[in-house]
Amino acid sequence: MKCIKCGTDNILTDRTTNSGRCKTCNHPFVFEPTTMAGVKVTDPRFKKAIDDISANNTLFFTQTQLAYFLDSRLRRSNSSTQMGCLYIFMNVWFTGFFGGMSYSFLGNSIALMGIPTPPGFYALAANLVFQFLTLSSLYSQSKSKKVDSRSRRWSLKYLQLIGKLVLGIGSVLTVFFIPSFLLFSMVVVMGVGAIYLGNRQQALPPVNQDFLFSKLDFQGWILRWKATNQSIPKLLEPPIEQLPMAAVSSDVSAYSFDRLVVCDRADIAQLLIANNFHFENNCAVLSITGYPKNIFDTTMEMLHRNPNLKVFVVHDCSPKGMGLVQRLQSSDRWFKGRNALIVDIGLTPRQVLAAKNIFIQTSEASAREAQQVDRSQWQGLATEEIKWLEAGNYVELESFTPQRLIQVINQSIAGNRDLSDSGGYAGDGSFISSSDSFG
Repeated sequence: MKCIKCGTDNILTDRTTNSGRCKTCNHPFVFEPTTMAGVKVTDPRFKKAIDDISANNTLFFTQTQLAYFLDSRLRRSNSSTQMGCLYIFMNVWFTGFFGGMSYSFLGNSIALMGIPTPPGFYALAANLVFQFLTLSSLYSQSKSKKVDSRSRRWSLKYLQLIGKLVLGIGSVLTVFFIPSFLLFSMVVVMGVGAIYLGNRQQALPPVNQDFLFSKLDFQGWILRWKATNQSIPKLLEPPIEQLPMAAVSSDVSAYSFDRLVVCDRADIAQLLIANNFHFENNCAVLSITGYPKNIFDTTMEMLHRNPNLKVFVVHDCSPKGMGLVQRLQSSDRWFKGRNALIVDIGLTPRQVLAAKNIFIQTSEASAREAQQVDRSQWQGLATEEIKWLEAGNYVELESFTPQRLIQVINQSIAGNRDLSDSGGYAGDGSFISSSDSFG
């Protein structure tokens, strides 16, 4: 493992004899992968994740965003070319080795029993065992919560491809070259079964995912990293809800904003503000909880002066998040009775179900929340979306990197210059627009 300070490569013996420190510069290592159960994390990999999520220390990020990002990096990332070469090698090796072993141990006994076995019978039988193990592994991986959506799609693709190869090549071999009803039956069952299971799995909703590591472990990694390396420069601390009231001059408060971004959590509002999103887009950024509280009342006074205000809403795809628009419409503190133009950027179940690479989670707490929520808050949701929420599914905005999240909101603002042409449904004194995709 390379030292992140001096770049010296330290093998396990070096790290052990030097009490977990670099043999050259004596800088301590935070991680020792050989003692970690489950996932293996190294100092260079953790630092690379920090550098990449912050775009080389130019963007602020939350601790949860780093957890999602590191999780995605730790998942298997073997290319299809590498796996294809491994499949071909193992195919040949398994067929030759176990085919030969089977013939050596069983060939004479079966021959004495008078059971006819055509040439190549044992090699093909061994090969079909290998194909069965491969197909079982691919099908299992296509349903695994420990595998990302891209790898699951790859597994389904090759499950169907190998199934077709087994059915096509195996049928020709067992009919014309190695005639055997037993082997022919195995070929048909495996080939048709693999194709059927692949098609069925593709038609099902996206599989939910679990983190490869626990939140407790990750918090411990963060604390050790900070203690060893002083700090993580762009990592945001939890937002401070109670701040002293800020004095805003009358010259500033006399103006208003044309746009407002409302977040369902203070963490997301803090992230956008820390990355100067409000300056670059000349808009206000607030959370539904009133963050930042020290300027919230003054900002709302400024916003209420603008009859042409456009409100852009971002939220988790969760039972509570889906009620954010309705809360803005029905609250006197926000826009009740006002002709606000509201754009629901997302996340919505419709957007999640249409996406390919997204981290979906499930919890009993989310399912209970979906059962208890006032359904009037879910205006415009289709039956499929409601069932998805009731099943306890949810997606957090923090599963997106800061760069991606900011990019999506920027695109939504730029693409909704004229809300009158964007479609939507009329609410109580407001016009609501929503998108089928999240960026």
